[in-house]
Amino acid sequence: MGLFHRRKSILESGLLKGAVDNHSHILYGLDDGVKTQEDALSILRFLEEEGVSEVWFTPHVMEDVPNTTEGIRARFEELKALYRGGLRFHLAAEYMIDTLFEERLAAKDLLQHGEGLVLVETSSVAPPINLWEVLDAMLKAGYRPLIAHPERYRYMEKEDYRRLHDMGCLMQMNLPSIVGFYGESARERALDLLDKGWYSMVGSDCHRFRAIQAQYAARELKKDTLRKLVPLMGGLRDEI
Repeated sequence: MGLFHRRKSILESGLLKGAVDNHSHILYGLDDGVKTQEDALSILRFLEEEGVSEVWFTPHVMEDVPNTTEGIRARFEELKALYRGGLRFHLAAEYMIDTLFEERLAAKDLLQHGEGLVLVETSSVAPPINLWEVLDAMLKAGYRPLIAHPERYRYMEKEDYRRLHDMGCLMQMNLPSIVGFYGESARERALDLLDKGWYSMVGSDCHRFRAIQAQYAARELKKDTLRKLVPLMGGLRDEI
């Protein structure tokens, strides 16, 4: 089988040229992601070298990791002062749907992922009891839910994804899902949602330098999958 027909890695594919990484935990020392300034800068250099143009920093906010808006913004400014490359930076957060999120929502104390969008997640194994009520409350408050890595939610059935789509939620794919990093079930769900056209954007969900290097080097992507990913990457490419 020739080079043209074999599976490609994310790095080989050209997908990252001009891409926007919409979900990362590179903002160091705030959650279970990157711990040090040095590691953060190494990851950013890697992404820039591979063609990424913009990065969203989306640290966790949850009851167990109660980052404040002010604290996140302060760390963001620190990293911007340290960085000397050409990437464009954006700041948001990834909110676990829990009691703390409901408090922040009521106070309108949310870091938005663009105009009106708020990145939210749940446990991968079980939803919050009031999931649909919270999503509806977000919409009524003027926020559009952006569902982080819905392919990883093992409790969700096809009708749940349909409900998310029909109520106006947007969905963000983790690129490592499509190469099997979170298991075969997550990959199959990601491929199904990609086929339906229900994803609006992608992100690395990067927590560690070695992990993202391995994920992006895995030769798992078929050409038809690559073509479907192109419109989600944020850059213009003539052909893959």
